[in-house]
Order: sequence, then structure tokens, then C-alpha cells
Amino acid sequence: MVMLTETFSSRSPVTIFEQDDPTRVIQQRSRRAGWLMLGLTALIAVGLSLLPAPYVIDHPGPTFDTLGSVETSGGDVSLISISGAPTYEPSGELRLTTVTRSGNPENLPGWLDVVTGWLDPSRTVIPVDVAYPPGVSVEANLEAAQIEMRNSQQESVAAALGYVGVPYTSLLVVAQAMEGGPSEGVLESDDVVVQAAGQSVSDVSQLREIIADSGAGKPLELLVERAGRLETIEVVPRLSEGDTRVPMIGIVVSGRYEFPIEVDIALENVGGPSAGLVFALGIVEMLSKEDLTSGTVIAGTGTITAGGDVGSIGGIRHKMLGALNDGASVFLAPASNCPDIVGHIPEGLVVVPVATLSEAVDALRLFAAGEPTPSCPGRSG
Repeated sequence: MVMLTETFSSRSPVTIFEQDDPTRVIQQRSRRAGWLMLGLTALIAVGLSLLPAPYVIDHPGPTFDTLGSVETSGGDVSLISISGAPTYEPSGELRLTTVTRSGNPENLPGWLDVVTGWLDPSRTVIPVDVAYPPGVSVEANLEAAQIEMRNSQQESVAAALGYVGVPYTSLLVVAQAMEGGPSEGVLESDDVVVQAAGQSVSDVSQLREIIADSGAGKPLELLVERAGRLETIEVVPRLSEGDTRVPMIGIVVSGRYEFPIEVDIALENVGGPSAGLVFALGIVEMLSKEDLTSGTVIAGTGTITAGGDVGSIGGIRHKMLGALNDGASVFLAPASNCPDIVGHIPEGLVVVPVATLSEAVDALRLFAAGEPTPSCPGRSG
């Protein structure tokens, strides 16, 4: 016999009492149904994890103290080492920040990872054809990122030495003409770019500005030194792929500098130009009697030119989170990234926008003195 009791409230449960236990047949059916549902759920989960999704996932990467040591294939070494000039011991840390990207066109993440990324505010899910423009191989992307890192290191040394008043000389050298690009068959490796559009050029940032001003679709005149001879050639820039389309001539260039002191930067498996500002600050700190870090853990990001101008970068929100996770209380960010920063500053982190290396040094002095520092419009701190 089955007895039912229920209350009159629509929110109250209905309670069912049975005098006898379910029969063995019913129990077996219930058990089989349960195992079937469990198996289907597991199968779906495995399928989602194995089935590739056309996305990549960005999330906070590791940070590295430019004033400390770093582990390399040859053991622990100083991240920045300087010889040929007196150096001074800092009391704090200057951490460069990174973004880790999971997945690429040849190794896509599974749908389970993508769904998890959509639900996790510290992660960003990006269509793979946006992260990796079609027509450029993964290997070419990695090689370009490594060249950008080397260029960034060279320009950071130039910016730092310029700041402390140490003179140097520089050349702009073609490292590679990208396959299928406007310069393929026109520019060659080891060409030295002397002029662009009639203007003398000595660093990567200056060349990019000239190409941008020239625009796409019309010839750009370059004066290059090739095998010891000067040659005038023409390249027709075209718009780059991706969300932000800018005129480009499809070359990878590197600055070739001659510095009066030796600065070595040891950092493996990190690419791109976004560590330039922090590299430069680390060199300035080591060459200065003044203790700029003043015992504080400071992090930052931003490209830098040989002239000391700080440029915007991607992944700023991930980098702020990575900085906070590794103990930073102050974060130096490109002023041009303020629209991406406002409203997204993690609690406990003071973000200071800077447009030049000089402004970054001034900000560290203000913070050390306990004085107010600049902030992005729309949010203090």
C-alpha cells in the first residue's frame, strides 16, 4: 500500500512512503540506467576534451625578476648582467610579466578546455585564425616572436644607456623577408636599411612609423646597403592580417647596436617585444646608485623604443593578474593601454600608466617617497 502526504504550499515537497522495498527487477533496471547515464556523461566529457576546438586560450603566465636570477639550460644565471661599468645592488624586484597561450593551429585545445576558459574570467578564448593569421606557419610565428624579443632587448639597452647618458651607434638590419610578403624577392637578409621615404632610420619603431605614414598600396622607397653598396629599391606596403590592420612590408628586422658596455639578457622560451620597458628599467636600476625599487616588488609591461618611448601591448589584464599572483604591489603599464585597464585593476595592485622610460623612473621615485602616482583617467590607483 502506498500512502502520500503533502502540504498545501507549492514550495513544500511531496513525501512518499512505501511499505515494501522495490523489487529486485526494479533495482537492477535502476542500476543499469544509472550506469548508462554515467557512461554517457563520461563519454561526452571525454569527447569534449578530445575533440579539437578552433580557438586558443590566453591566461596569466609566469613573471621574471629582471634584477634576480633565472633558470636556463646552462643553470641559474643573472637575468641581466652588465660588464664594463659599475653596477649597484637593488633592494627590490622588477618583474616582467607574460601571457601563456594554450593551443595553436597545429595543436588545438579541446572543447572542454574552451568551455572552461569561457567560464573563467582570468582566461580569454580567441579564435585561432585571429591569434594566428592564415598563411603564416606556427614556426614562422615563433621565429618572429623570438626576433622581436631580441630586438626588444637591444632597444631596451639603447633606451637605458640613452637615459643614463652613455652614447652608442646603431644599424637596422633585415633578418628575414616573409614568404608571400611585399618584400619577398626585393629585400634580402643582412640588407641594412639606411633610409625610408627619404628619412634616415636607425631603429625598428621609426621604420614602422614611416611605413604607417606612407600607407598601403603605393610604393615606398628604401635606401639599403647590400654587400657594401648602396641601392635604392621600392616596396609596396599592404595591410596586415588580423583585427588591427596596419600597413606593413613583410620583413623581420633587427637592430644592430654597438654599445660601449656589455649587457647580456638571459631569458629563454619567452617571445615578443612587451618586456622592453622592464628590461630598460632593470638596466637603469643596476647602473644607478639610487635604489629605485626601494624594497618593493614592482612589475610591468610595455614595448620600448631606443628613444625611450613606451608602446601598448596585448594581454594587459592577464599580466596584471600574473603580477599580483607573484607578489607585486605596483604595476607599470603603457599609458596607451588605459582603455583596457580601467575597470579591470585587481584589488591590491596600484597601476601607474607611463608613456616614456623617464616617466617610469619618475613614477618609481614618487612611489618610494610615498607620494601620489599618476593613474588612468576614470579610475584612481
